[in-house]
Amino acid sequence: MSSTPATPQPAPVDPPRAVPDPEAQVNPRGRVVTASLVGTAIEFYDFYIYATAAVLVFPVLFFPQDGTGTAELQSLATFAIAFVARPFGSALFGHFGDRVGRKATLVASLLVMGVSTVLIGLLPTYASIGVWAPVLLCVLRFGQGLGLGGEWGGAALLATENAPRHRRALYGSAPQMGAPIGFFVANGVFLGLSAVMSDEAFLAWGWRVPFVLSALLVVVGLYVRLQLAETPVFARVAATESRERLPLAAVVRRSPRPLLIGTGAMLATYTLFYLMTVFSLTYGTTPSADGGLGYSREEFLVLLLVGVLAFGALVPVAGLVADRFGRRGPLLLTTVAIIAFGLAFPLVLGDGSQGRVLLFLLVGLGLMGLTFGPMGALLPELFPPAVRYTGASLAYNLASILGASLAPYFAAWLLGVGGLPWVGAYLAVVGAVTLVALLVSRETRDTDFAGSGRAVPAGRRSEAG
Repeated sequence: MSSTPATPQPAPVDPPRAVPDPEAQVNPRGRVVTASLVGTAIEFYDFYIYATAAVLVFPVLFFPQDGTGTAELQSLATFAIAFVARPFGSALFGHFGDRVGRKATLVASLLVMGVSTVLIGLLPTYASIGVWAPVLLCVLRFGQGLGLGGEWGGAALLATENAPRHRRALYGSAPQMGAPIGFFVANGVFLGLSAVMSDEAFLAWGWRVPFVLSALLVVVGLYVRLQLAETPVFARVAATESRERLPLAAVVRRSPRPLLIGTGAMLATYTLFYLMTVFSLTYGTTPSADGGLGYSREEFLVLLLVGVLAFGALVPVAGLVADRFGRRGPLLLTTVAIIAFGLAFPLVLGDGSQGRVLLFLLVGLGLMGLTFGPMGALLPELFPPAVRYTGASLAYNLASILGASLAPYFAAWLLGVGGLPWVGAYLAVVGAVTLVALLVSRETRDTDFAGSGRAVPAGRRSEAG
C-alpha cells in the first residue's frame, strides 16, 4: 500500500509592520499649541532678562572695575556667546531630533536652556569668587545658547507635524507667539521690580528674581511635553527605517539650496526684530544731548510693550493668511513693506514725540508679526522629514548670527556715522537679501510634508532644492 507524500506547508510569514498614518491626530490640539509655544516663550524671556542684566547688572557685579568701560564691553561680549553657541545646538539637538525623536529632544533642549538660566540667577559675584564669576557666567551663557539652538526647530516641528495639512501655517505660528509673550513677560517683570524696589536692592538681589522665575516656565513646559506622543511624521520615519545616520552631513550634502534659502528668508525677520527692540530701546533712552530721544527706560518700555501687542496679534493672522494664499506670496509682500519701512525710518519716527514713537513701534512690530508668523511652517517645509529638525534649526540659527547678533551694534555704529537714514537703509538692504531668497524659492504649502518633500498634486512641483 503506497502512501501519498505530504504537501509541504509554506513557512509562516510575519504580518506586515504597521506604518503610522502621518496625517493621524494623536496629540490634542491644545496640548500641541502649549508645548510648542512655551519653549519659545522661555527662549525670548531668557534673551531679554539676560540683555537687560548685561547692561544694568553684570558689568558691576561680574567683572573687575577699572574705570575704563572695559567691564561693560566684557559684559556685552558674554551676550554674544549665545549666538555663537546656537548653531552648535542646532547640530547637536538636530542630530538627536532626527535620529531619536522630536519629543525626547525637545525635553532635553528645554532642560539645558532652563537649568542654565536658573543657575545664572544663583551665581556668586566677582566680589565672592573673583575671576571664576565671569568664567561661569560665560559657560552658562553658552549653555543657554546650546539649548536655544535646538529649541525652536523642535517646537516648530512639534506644531507642524501634528497639524492637519490645511492648517500647518496656523499651527506653525504657535511657537512664533513665544516671541511677543516672552518679551512682554520679561520686560513686565523688570518694570514691576523697578516699581517696588530701590536701585540698591535691585543690584543686591532683585536682578536674580527673573532668572529664578524662569524655573516655573520650565516646569510647565516639561509637564506638557512629557504628556505628548511622538509626532506622527517622525513615527513614520522610524517605522520605515528611513532615518539618516548623520543628519547634518545629509543636510549639507543634499539640501544646501533649501538651507541657504531658509537662512536668507529669515534675515530680514531677525534684523527687524532686534532693531525694533534692542536698538530702539537704546536710541529711545539715550539723552537728547547725546543724539537720542531722551525717554526714561520705564517710559520707552511701556511704549514698546504696546507695540509688541501688534506683533502678537498679527502672528496668527499671518499663519491664517499663509494657509489660505501660500507662504511665498504674502512673505514677498511683507518683505517689500519692510524695505519701504526701512527707507522711511526718519519719516515715520519724525520728531520723536510720543505719538510718532508709538506709530513707529506699531508699524515695525506689526510687520514683524507678519513676517515671523509663517516661518514656523516655511522652514520645516523646506526639508524632508528625515533631516527636518537639523535643517530647519540650522537655517533659523544661522540667520540669527547674521541678522540678530550684528544688528544692534551695527545699527548703533551707523547711527553715529550717518544718523537714522543709514540705520533704515541697513534694514532695507537686509530686506533686499530676503526678497531675493524668497524670489528664488518655491511655494511650500503643497509639500508632501510626511514624505519625499515633493509637492502633492496640482502640478507636481519640483523637489525642494
